[in-house]
Amino acid sequence: MTMRILLANDDGIDAPGLALLERAAALISDDVWTVAPAAKRTAAGHSLTIARPLTMEKRGERRYACSGTPADCVLTAMTWLFRDDTKPDLVLSGVNDGRNVAEDIAYSGTLGVAREATFWGLPAIGLSRVKKPEVGVGDAEWLQSLILRLWNTRADWQGDRQFLSVNLPTRLPAQLVQPRIGRDKVGIRAEVLSTSGDTTEITIERSRQDTTTPGDENAHLAAGKATVTRLLWSGETPLPAGFVEALG
Repeated sequence: MTMRILLANDDGIDAPGLALLERAAALISDDVWTVAPAAKRTAAGHSLTIARPLTMEKRGERRYACSGTPADCVLTAMTWLFRDDTKPDLVLSGVNDGRNVAEDIAYSGTLGVAREATFWGLPAIGLSRVKKPEVGVGDAEWLQSLILRLWNTRADWQGDRQFLSVNLPTRLPAQLVQPRIGRDKVGIRAEVLSTSGDTTEITIERSRQDTTTPGDENAHLAAGKATVTRLLWSGETPLPAGFVEALG
């Protein structure tokens, strides 16, 4: 298939999840490009590096490590790598080391990649998987099939300001479902590392509440299902009638 695919992530250029995504993408096209952070950038959201130098290290054919954030990987690809060349047909992000559900949707660098791609008018899919998955020999082929099914139906989900978030369970293959977005706060505990006078050094633990309600992403993942959610990065929610006028 003649199709240009751009891959990125937030776990870094050497992450196992990115290697899995590269294998799956290679089964779809021979025009696959990877631009990923040089180091792990979890919870980087959609932050960008503007007016400060970025280092792009070539790691192989069509493969680069970027010193910046996950979203920088799309930005550098579009403004540098593909500036005078064919733009990607599809942007894939992940496969993230850990689910991206509930509040993660706002924090996630994986989804920051997909969101940035939509700013350039590109179809984008962020892929995440639960921690410590049981990786099987056929995972890349199943992922290839899923990506192709989503690509071939993009007219039904790709729209202005829209992209997909896919969460994968422990084992593949898995049934696909559309979940309800739940609530599951991450970063709920701080550990004091040291105190000296008025200065205290703390670290926020990689913790989450692990809350779930029937039909949300966590419930479906616990049942061994893969979830597919269409996200909208911006939209209007009208204020109550007369609210602005009352402000004067």
